[in-house]
Amino acid sequence: MKPFEISRVYDAPRARVWQAWTEPSRLKHWWGPRGFTVHTCKVDLRPGGTFLYGMKAPDGSDMWGKFVYREIKAPEKLVFVVSFSDAQGGVTRHPMSPDWPEYILSTVEFSDLGAKTKVSIRWIPHEASETERKVFEAGRPSMTQGWGGTLDQLEAYLGK
Repeated sequence: MKPFEISRVYDAPRARVWQAWTEPSRLKHWWGPRGFTVHTCKVDLRPGGTFLYGMKAPDGSDMWGKFVYREIKAPEKLVFVVSFSDAQGGVTRHPMSPDWPEYILSTVEFSDLGAKTKVSIRWIPHEASETERKVFEAGRPSMTQGWGGTLDQLEAYLGK
């Protein structure tokens, strides 16, 4: 299966972009799809540590997610497993798509381009069933839209 990939170049130094991805005081200002606001943001940045976040959706509902970090190579690369979760960090299913993969292996790379930084994101289903892989494949347009909005918010945050 081919991974989902998206990248963006930011007019900010790599150290600043890395901080935006790894520090809760910064993450809470831009993380998540457009229209969502982060109300809980806890980061334990170490292999085996987690990023647990809670967001308020535009319709007022709560949505939770978490990363479990596998590899951290500051300021170059983050590797983590993404899942939906409850407020305590227990893994849950996608609230609107029960056959969405329970786990996504995510790699985020930060490339130094002088005064700019390229962020490259790669997603692939992890420990997924055939059904989950098919739902992931069919979800590429919504991943492009969701990640696009999230990366737009990062751009706006870095521009402040």
